[in-house]
Amino acid sequence: MDATLTIAASDFKARCLSLMDAIASGRLQKVVITKRGKTVAELQAPTRDPVPTLYGALKGMLDLPRDIDLMTPAFDEEWDAHKE
Repeated sequence: MDATLTIAASDFKARCLSLMDAIASGRLQKVVITKRGKTVAELQAPTRDPVPTLYGALKGMLDLPRDIDLMTPAFDEEWDAHKE
């Protein structure tokens, strides 16, 4: 559905809120506003970009050797919190 309305700027001024409601509800896709027959503006609903997911976003960014164990401690020394 390509519902486009072309309207003069003076008429748009009088019907602005109802035209925005028509776009928001999906009855209109775009309003082309003209002045003396020339297009000066277009009104349409904003495009919604898909929200990227963070799951797997860093996959392949780190090249670790296969024999590394990420669960072993990095240092053998005891922390201050463990000394008590």
